[in-house]
Amino acid sequence: MADIILVTGADGFIGSHLVEALLRRGHQVRGFVYYHPYSETGWLSSMPADLAEGLEIFPGDIRDAGRVDAAMAGVDSVFHLAALIGIPYSYHAPASYLQTNVLGTQHVLDAALRQKVNKVLVTSTSEVYGTARYVPIDEGHPRQAQSPYSASKIAADALALSYHLSFGLPVTIVRPFNTYGPRQSVRAFIPTVIRQLLSGAKVLKLGDLTPTRDLLYVEDTVRGFLALHQTDAFVGEEVNIASGKEFSMLEVLSVLQNIMGTDMKIEVDHSRLRPKESEVRRLCGDFGKIVRIGWSPSWSMEQGLRKTVVWFRRHDIHEKGHGTFRL
Repeated sequence: MADIILVTGADGFIGSHLVEALLRRGHQVRGFVYYHPYSETGWLSSMPADLAEGLEIFPGDIRDAGRVDAAMAGVDSVFHLAALIGIPYSYHAPASYLQTNVLGTQHVLDAALRQKVNKVLVTSTSEVYGTARYVPIDEGHPRQAQSPYSASKIAADALALSYHLSFGLPVTIVRPFNTYGPRQSVRAFIPTVIRQLLSGAKVLKLGDLTPTRDLLYVEDTVRGFLALHQTDAFVGEEVNIASGKEFSMLEVLSVLQNIMGTDMKIEVDHSRLRPKESEVRRLCGDFGKIVRIGWSPSWSMEQGLRKTVVWFRRHDIHEKGHGTFRL
C-alpha cells in the first residue's frame, strides 16, 4: 500500500494547489477539509478527474482532536495548512484564531506523535516577523505580534518546535512569504484589485498602498513545500520560502493596471486599513536556507500576475463564510 500524505486545509488556496501537485507526483493524498453540511470541498471540487482517484476527502474540524486523530491514522507525513488567515477579522474575534491556529496545531502535533508520523510540516507565515527590522529577513529575525492573527501563528510555531525538542517529533516549520495566484481569496489585495478592475468600476477602493511585500506565485510556494518534504535537512528548524524582492502595493497596482489596460482613480477604503501600530510596513525575505536544497523562485512578479489575471477572467467567484468557492 502506498504511503498516505495528509494535507490539512486541503480545500483552501495553497492547500488545493499542494494537493494537486502531490497527486501529480503519484502520492496518495488524504485531504482534511472543513466540514460543511452540503458536502462542499472548496477548490478540491474542481480537481481534474484524472487525479481524483488518488485523493481521499476527509471532512472535519481542526479544533476536534478526535477527528484529527482519525485523519492521521496510517499517515506517513502531514502538511498542516489549516488555519484562520484573515488579519482584519482577527481584530474582532481573536479567540477563534487561538482555537483554530494554536489548539488546532496542537491537535495535529498530538495526533502525529500518537500515530508515529515520519514527517510533520507546519505552515507558518511571514506575518510572524512583523515590520522588518532589517532586510532581507532571515529565520533569526525577531518575532513581532502586530495582529492577533500573527500572535496565534507565533504561538503555533513555538508549540510545534517544542514538540520536536520535547518529544522528538520530526517537525519542520515552513514559512512562505506573500503567496498569490489562482484561487486566492478575493479579500486579499491582488484578487481585490483584479476583481475591481474587471468589474468596470470607475474608482478603485483600496487600503494603504505604501507597505511592501515579498510576493511568491503559488507554484513557487508549492515547489518549496515539496522540496522540504523530500529532505530531512531542516527537521526541528524554520525555513523561509521567499523571493528576496519587495514591491509596494502601489507598484503591484501599477503592474496590474498595465496588464489589464486600465488607469482608474483610487479611493481609500478605510475598512481595509489596519490599526496604525498593527500594519506591517515592510517584508522582504531571505531564502538562503532553502536554496541549499535546490529551490529558488522561478516566477517574476509580472509573470505571476499575468497568470493570475487570466485565471480571474475565466472564473466568477464569491465569498462564502471564511472560504472562497467557485460558482
